[in-house]
Amino acid sequence: MDELDLTAAESKAKYEEIKDYVSEHTGLKVCSLYIAQVKAKCGIIERANYNLPKSENSRQPKCPPEKETAIRDALEHFCMI
Repeated sequence: MDELDLTAAESKAKYEEIKDYVSEHTGLKVCSLYIAQVKAKCGIIERANYNLPKSENSRQPKCPPEKETAIRDALEHFCMI
């Protein structure tokens, strides 16, 4: 097996790594919710979320366009999209 081959787990960046990359390159602070929303838009499958809201009609903030662009850049940098 070649030493340069990556496993699926090694090719994924952690949320903290994405936050750090966005902060370094754009100065924006992003939260895990925004990263999860952008990943879902890109078709990246996340594991099941067990921390669901108690009411069905609860509202979540939407990711602003400038932060979405910065997160997409980070996902591209880490070769996730």
